[in-house]
Amino acid sequence: MTALNVSIAFFFVSVGTCQALRWLSKRLLPPGAYGCLARELAGSLQLCTSCLELRMLMDIGPWGGGFGLDVVLTLLFLLLAVHGASSDGASANPTVPVQEFLLLESGLAATAAKLLAQAAGTGLGWALTKLFWSWELTQFHFIQNLISWECSSPIRTALPHAALVEGACSFLFHLVLLKSRHGHPVWGVPARAATATFLTYTAASSTGAFFNPALATASTFHCSGNTFWDYVQVYWLGPLAGMLGALLLYQGNIPRLFQKNLLYSQKSKYKIPKAKVTAHVEGDEPQQEKKKGRKSKSEPRA
Repeated sequence: MTALNVSIAFFFVSVGTCQALRWLSKRLLPPGAYGCLARELAGSLQLCTSCLELRMLMDIGPWGGGFGLDVVLTLLFLLLAVHGASSDGASANPTVPVQEFLLLESGLAATAAKLLAQAAGTGLGWALTKLFWSWELTQFHFIQNLISWECSSPIRTALPHAALVEGACSFLFHLVLLKSRHGHPVWGVPARAATATFLTYTAASSTGAFFNPALATASTFHCSGNTFWDYVQVYWLGPLAGMLGALLLYQGNIPRLFQKNLLYSQKSKYKIPKAKVTAHVEGDEPQQEKKKGRKSKSEPRA
């Protein structure tokens, strides 16, 4: 349990550091720079460090520490819930800014800034976690430090099936995200955390269940067993395709590309009462004739 306690302490330090970074940058930076840069960088840093340490526990813990998948999944749910509650709206997932861009909620410059900030935060999180492992505070970190550069690919199925798995996970996650993003955080944050935890439990044996291109890049792209293009297909194109499918199903269209609703017919809620209008028009004709008759009677006779 000593190794687990050290990892939990690492989680607390990571969340506290990122929260202090958000607090400081929110007071020093203008709102635009904070929302597009600092917030996403801090959120990606927090998510990357937590998930890398948790993945280490998932790989080594069952045979090295005596605790099973139930402990890891419980920690994953708690970490995702804390991330959702403390991230101040940061997604730390490149598919989310792309989704906002397609929904006309964000411009091209803001989307590019968020993606760059997420890449920087993920890279920094990977470097800091590697530094933490190099201290070898526990036997887990000693083993992880030895095998970190000799890891094998988490893809344990055919490439088309692996891309389909990542796409399906992204599809379900983005459906929940679209449904809950305008709701109250009290139920939205646990719903997203529970969905991500369930998807990780379901698909971890096939692809690792990342459905987050930035996180997958930091965790797997240096591992042997597959080429760079294989990883791109599974961990970049798969989640993007899943996000597009969820957006199309939820909206019926993709507003950035076309306005017409392709899936749902939009009927007018109000109907024009044609019968009443006709009766009104027909009823006006006798009145006009009566007025004409009155005028003709009032004319003086020759």
